[in-house]
Amino acid sequence: MSNWIRESLHPDYAQALRVDEMLYDSKTEHQRLKVFQNGTFGRVLTLDDVVQTTEGDNFIYHEMLTHVPILAHGAAKRVLIIGGGDGGMAREVLRHATVAHVTMVEIDAGVVDFSREFLPMLSDGAFDDPRLDLVIADGAEFIRQTAGGYDVIIVDSTDPIGPGEVLFSDTFYGHAKRALTEDGILVTQNGVPFLQGQELHNTMRAFRALFVDATCYLATVPTYAGGPMAFGWGTDGPSRATPLDVLQGRFDATGITPGYYTPQVHQAAFALPGYVAKLLP
Repeated sequence: MSNWIRESLHPDYAQALRVDEMLYDSKTEHQRLKVFQNGTFGRVLTLDDVVQTTEGDNFIYHEMLTHVPILAHGAAKRVLIIGGGDGGMAREVLRHATVAHVTMVEIDAGVVDFSREFLPMLSDGAFDDPRLDLVIADGAEFIRQTAGGYDVIIVDSTDPIGPGEVLFSDTFYGHAKRALTEDGILVTQNGVPFLQGQELHNTMRAFRALFVDATCYLATVPTYAGGPMAFGWGTDGPSRATPLDVLQGRFDATGITPGYYTPQVHQAAFALPGYVAKLLP
């Protein structure tokens, strides 16, 4: 399998992607970064041989971590993205004309430079939008020091190993809560619950101690294999109860044409299968 990349993120399960052409392979200050061409998924970005995003299916992940909290909130002006060096998250946030300012904090400048050169379709001009403030810094340190005032905070972290581990701590979540406005929303990526159940459970335990409304919602992303992916949701506001007709009106007003998100999918994503619901404290 010399022309395949094997991802062994989980102890009892692995996936492999064919490498049609290796376009980049280099070690940054923090991790080994590769991008290669695959017949189904297009360009694929891996960090330490773990799939981060692909040209083909990134829209699902990025749409569900942005449009769900922004449209649920209904009046988000200031958004903070922790991570997201490929620019895909900023791309989707900035599709909302009502968002006035986006702060994006990425620990690894090499990922940003690489993505601008090799994966420009992911950011789709987001790095040149004047509303975006790109900060190269440790996300945990930034969240500790920020004055806050964010309506939505999106934690687009890697898995809780290496540089991304600190972004799953109770202390980090506490600082994130402080950085939110009164009805602000915190969303996080929490892996595939069938294979990473403890990760979701730990985040939900912390969220339940911090927020009035703490749960998760789901989406199926093909290259994040092992079942649907969970996204943590924490807020003190009433936004999860937003009626469908209100969501639809907000969505129609954006003029956005997503590939995955709809207001109906938005509401349905919070309906949890039994095995996922059992992971919530």
